[in-house]
Amino acid sequence: MSKRDYYEVLEVSRTVTAVELKKAYRRKAMKYHPDRNPGDAEAEARFKECKEAYEVLSDPQKKAAYDQFGHAGVDPSMGGAGAGGAAGGFGDIFGDIFGDIFGGGAQGRRASRGADLQYNLEITLEDAVRGTEVEIRVPSMQNCDACHGSGAQPGTSPVTCATCNGHGQVRMQQGFFSVQQTCPQCRGRGQIIETPCKQCHGQGRVQKHKTLSVKIPAGIDHGDRIRLHGEGEAGPQGAPAGDLYVQAHILPHDIFQREGDDLFCEVPVSYATVALGGELKVPTLGGHASLKIPSETQTGKTFRLRGKGVTNVRHGQTGDLYCKITVETPVNLTKEQKDLLKKLDQSLQDNGARHSPKESSFTDRIKSFFEELVG
Repeated sequence: MSKRDYYEVLEVSRTVTAVELKKAYRRKAMKYHPDRNPGDAEAEARFKECKEAYEVLSDPQKKAAYDQFGHAGVDPSMGGAGAGGAAGGFGDIFGDIFGDIFGGGAQGRRASRGADLQYNLEITLEDAVRGTEVEIRVPSMQNCDACHGSGAQPGTSPVTCATCNGHGQVRMQQGFFSVQQTCPQCRGRGQIIETPCKQCHGQGRVQKHKTLSVKIPAGIDHGDRIRLHGEGEAGPQGAPAGDLYVQAHILPHDIFQREGDDLFCEVPVSYATVALGGELKVPTLGGHASLKIPSETQTGKTFRLRGKGVTNVRHGQTGDLYCKITVETPVNLTKEQKDLLKKLDQSLQDNGARHSPKESSFTDRIKSFFEELVG
């Protein structure tokens, strides 16, 4: 029986890349694998056909011979490029394919990067708005000074793992499957420490505290993070350190509340000031500002002071300050003051609709409501 074209078998073009070829073979191998198709002779034949096609097309020398001479160029019986034992067996190919899935290969032998750390930094609103520089003390795992991170006692060196021959991976054969997994002896490192460092007990790292200076940019907001590259935990076996993230937590302020780039505050004002009007000095993070209160201002009125908020740390625009007026009821009145207020109140009630339109309107609505309820 004539063989099908290998490109047709794997459903790829003749310009296929190595990555695309591997993906195509993986799909076919998973589809026709005998473990997934027990007792299916046709599926088993397709599986072997895909395996053969991949063995040829994944080898640059064989692929070139196949592209020029077809099947004859890779037929061992005809002296083609496929003759001999240069090609890897089925276990090598399938182990390479499924090693990608289960974390095999050289990538798995690389020492992992150190862990990232987070430090929660509490700062005042003033420091967040203006920017500052602070020192922080961070506990973390750092390279051992005695062995410089190797884990081996000074004067000795790690030795090649005899189980995996330094590859960090071992191959497990189960029927048709050949799966690579992390070496259980060296745990993927490829080396064994026969004489552990006495200071770090072979870990290569010890718990330390380090002091760092951190620049807080002006305008930083609650929850923003500053990344300090390489200031996290040291990686095992001399691998690169992780990063340190300093997260800002802005403490509550006695006067201001911050929302984004805007500031908010409540300004208590006397009854006489809101009734007659006046000028107040209100606080800002840069000092004081004058706020004109028009006569007959009602409680709850909010005034906007442009550019008195926070300068954004990213785009540089400055927010506003919003001052909410709250009328303060006088307390600890003397008899004379009470008498004066009674006279004023009586005078206002004599012309209620004129002096207190909201109160008068509210009273009228109440009367109407009860009339409808009774009627």
